[in-house]
Amino acid sequence: MALLFLSYPERGEVWKRVFAAAGEEIFLGIEEVRDPAAVTHIATWVPPVDLSAYPNLEVLISIGAGVDQMPRLPEGVRLSRTLAASVDTMVRNWVVMAVLMLSRDMPTYLAQAARGDWRAQPIVPAAKLRIGILGLGRIGQMAAAALLALGYPVAGWSRSGRPVEGVEVYGAAQLPEFLARSDVLICLLPLTPETRGLLDAAFLAQLPMGARLVQAGRGAQLDMGALRAALDSGRLVSAMLDVTDPEPLPQDHWAWTDPRVIVTPHVGGQTDAEEGAQHALAVIRAGRAGQPLPGLVEQARGY
Repeated sequence: MALLFLSYPERGEVWKRVFAAAGEEIFLGIEEVRDPAAVTHIATWVPPVDLSAYPNLEVLISIGAGVDQMPRLPEGVRLSRTLAASVDTMVRNWVVMAVLMLSRDMPTYLAQAARGDWRAQPIVPAAKLRIGILGLGRIGQMAAAALLALGYPVAGWSRSGRPVEGVEVYGAAQLPEFLARSDVLICLLPLTPETRGLLDAAFLAQLPMGARLVQAGRGAQLDMGALRAALDSGRLVSAMLDVTDPEPLPQDHWAWTDPRVIVTPHVGGQTDAEEGAQHALAVIRAGRAGQPLPGLVEQARGY
């Protein structure tokens, strides 16, 4: 039983150290594999095209939190996404930063600063700026708790509609009502067939006039043309994006230079190499013991 690690060499050295301490075998790169039958686990962001080369493959581990980049896996091969506490915290912090920046009109101030324009904008108190979080998973709940502590009224939307303490929760059929009360919309949804292209013109039109958008889900969820149109119409006054479509965003894309938009290059969260290696060890040990795999993903659902 061995794990094949396919990622950056410097991260591989951390994994090698962690696996050596645990007494587990690891290959750093395909060139180290002498017998493909020895490989039972592969940890990577994008897997090899021909997974059939590894006849005893049991689990593919995504070294990030996302799995939408993964192809359909062969029958009998399970998929795990890395669970790392520091990633959740990083994304939560990026979301809170984005809300604070947009709520205090930072895109406008950055544009003013570029031309030496000293001019104050009206301040909307936190208690009067209604936050709406699309997706109430772990990170959504963490963001909700942080924003509640800062004095923002917070609502959330999830397909299940399960209660979350302190949050006004809307279920699957209540999306229009949820959008209508969201002055700042935060997207934290996974990419699934249902969420691909979800944030289109009709969707954004349901937000209040003068709303703000924080996009930390997946780039393919947001129609960039619809975003521009919503900004031009005043439906949105600003947006902060950590994910885009396409990704990377081309140098000449309008969003880079639009004063109403702030773009960061998908840096909301990055998996710590040691945490990633420990997650992989937990997956290996759980499988060996016949226990549920940490981070197990149902590919049909996308999470």
